[in-house]
Amino acid sequence: MRLPLLLLLTASAPLGSMLAFVAAAEERALHFENDIVPILSRFNCNASGCHGKAEGQNGFKLSVFGFDPATDHRALTMEGRGRRVSPASPDQSLLLLKASGGMPHGGGVRIPRERPEYETLRQWIAQGCPVGAADAPRAVKIEVSPAEREMAMGQSQPLVITATYSDGKQFDVTRLARFQSNQEGLATVSEDGVVTAGQTPGIAAVMASFADNVTVFRVVIPRGEKIEPYPAVTEHNFIDRLVYARLAQLQIVPAEVCSDAEFLRRVYLDLIGTLPTPDEARRFLADQRANRRAQLVDELLARPEFANYWALKWSDLLRVDRQALGYKAAYDEYRWIRRSLAAGVPLDQFAREIVTASGLLTENPQGHLFRAVPEPGKAASTLSQVFLGVRIECAQCHHHPYDRWGQDDYFAMSAYFAPLSRRDSPLGEILVAAGAAEATHPRTGQKIIPRPLGVGQVSNLSNQPAATTDPRAELASWMTSPDNPYFARNLANRIWAHLLGRGLVEPVDDVRATNPPSNPELLDALSADLVKQKFDLRGLIRTICASRVYQHSTRPNPTNERDEQNYSRALLRRLDAEVLLDAVCQTTGVPEKFSGAAAGTRAIELWDSQLEHDFLRLFGRPVRASACECERVVEPSVAQVLHLLNSERVQQKLAHEDGLIARLCRRESDNGRLAEELYLTIFSRYPTDDERQVAVGHLQRASDGAARRTAAEDLAWTMLNSLEFVFNH
Repeated sequence: MRLPLLLLLTASAPLGSMLAFVAAAEERALHFENDIVPILSRFNCNASGCHGKAEGQNGFKLSVFGFDPATDHRALTMEGRGRRVSPASPDQSLLLLKASGGMPHGGGVRIPRERPEYETLRQWIAQGCPVGAADAPRAVKIEVSPAEREMAMGQSQPLVITATYSDGKQFDVTRLARFQSNQEGLATVSEDGVVTAGQTPGIAAVMASFADNVTVFRVVIPRGEKIEPYPAVTEHNFIDRLVYARLAQLQIVPAEVCSDAEFLRRVYLDLIGTLPTPDEARRFLADQRANRRAQLVDELLARPEFANYWALKWSDLLRVDRQALGYKAAYDEYRWIRRSLAAGVPLDQFAREIVTASGLLTENPQGHLFRAVPEPGKAASTLSQVFLGVRIECAQCHHHPYDRWGQDDYFAMSAYFAPLSRRDSPLGEILVAAGAAEATHPRTGQKIIPRPLGVGQVSNLSNQPAATTDPRAELASWMTSPDNPYFARNLANRIWAHLLGRGLVEPVDDVRATNPPSNPELLDALSADLVKQKFDLRGLIRTICASRVYQHSTRPNPTNERDEQNYSRALLRRLDAEVLLDAVCQTTGVPEKFSGAAAGTRAIELWDSQLEHDFLRLFGRPVRASACECERVVEPSVAQVLHLLNSERVQQKLAHEDGLIARLCRRESDNGRLAEELYLTIFSRYPTDDERQVAVGHLQRASDGAARRTAAEDLAWTMLNSLEFVFNH
């Protein structure tokens, strides 16, 4: 019987030179995990949308992505009264007939008879469906060739995937590898591994996976028109140097620097989630100091609204959920977060205090997180996602399909939190660590002791009784170490994403080898800066805000109008639900009354994500049911547009007798001054000459005081519905 044609690379031969074909006629016993499972994965038979889903498909279930080969072998050879395979007549096996289209199949024709994978399956069945030797070599890593390439728009590049096995041998496994692009708009990849560059400049990563191993091909796609000479651009700090080097490679010219008025509004919204008042706008716009922008950043970082706004963001991630915790516990946890931010607690200390929380919860309210996620696995996956940017939850059931993490990693992290329990005491609830610091592997039944992601066993646990061990201090030390490969990079990426509108790793909480940063050198430099500043949140914000990149205008030029990945221009960003509601209240002069909250409470000060409010719900406030950034919906919708256009509550604020519009109309008899006040209030800038002329003309058409006020309300309503108001720019 024939062996499938695989390229065997000799250990001493360089890739692509000394290739020796394994003799096609050579016989060998096929191995289920090495030879058959990769075929099932390559053709998506064990994907979550097919036979790998929880209930299987039409009575046939495989482990998702082939994480449990032993169970898959039983399903193929023993279930269904053994009808799925027929060693006596391999071609009549149900497995082959369904896959090749010989019988009706809901998934269609997956493996045509002429493909070599069909022949491999047929041989395996003819050999009696062997499991294979337990000590057979396993694939330990894969490599892609080429690893990186600059490609012209529309150009194609076939990839070659080479697997190295535990015995040192190498095979070309391209036909059995799976491929996925992280930027379909920039580059696509076929099932056979042919990458095609799109028509947009940028950088994309194409993931290849085979037998629980992953690798990445990076493609750089410059603009087709070369810029000669490339213009010199002023650099403010290291951020600009690294961004502009990438833009030069892509033949993209960065945008001009934004105006003072644009910077003013942007930095207010980014740092304190609040619009500047007209007086604050006038003062800054009249400031002639060369360092006025840096001075403004320092002023905002010292304001109480900074802690309010960033406490809201951290409360989303740390699951400050009144439904899960109750009113008092949720409020206490929120107050702890806000106090920490107001006091400037370094982010590494902030994380350590959460990870190691214990004792009386009234004194250590950060420990309420473990009430929101009481299961050890949930606690481990939540903290990994929040502080490391690593998603390990899917590894609870199977090997992560796009990363290195398997069930051993998931349960080793879970073991850190296994000893935790809550107990009542005369002084209140206590969080204690008293129990075995271990987890049980669900498939093998083996005990797993704690160890951090990607490192060896924690040394001191083997010398201590498990029942008296609380290993979280060691986890926190590893997690917050300057040498940790995830912690500083994750925090730097999250802060960068908030200020620039897009993470260097996107999504920000999906850090993995197969989702690399768009500018690795910049992410390394930002994380190094955060470490250098001893994990000072305000320090990194100063660094980013000082860069020319942060101060780009949103106005595109002919070279960067299609670029949304490389920070060549500022991106339009829809305001968070709470920030937008506060902006509506501030510009109309009518505060919102929230049920159960003190009068004057602003939306960014709300600690209760479950508080009923139609506006906040419609504009994407998260309910804090997970630690995922995706819970906060930032994409605009038709319903949001219609609400601002037609909301009775917004209209009531605009027409309120004691509202800002009414007060301005009584105070400002000059229409030019009234128009100026409206622009400073709503847009944080003076009107242009044309805008002033249109506004004044509109106000002058009013026949009396009541009509003038109605005209002013209409003007304000129009401005509130503009992109300039609804978006940060």
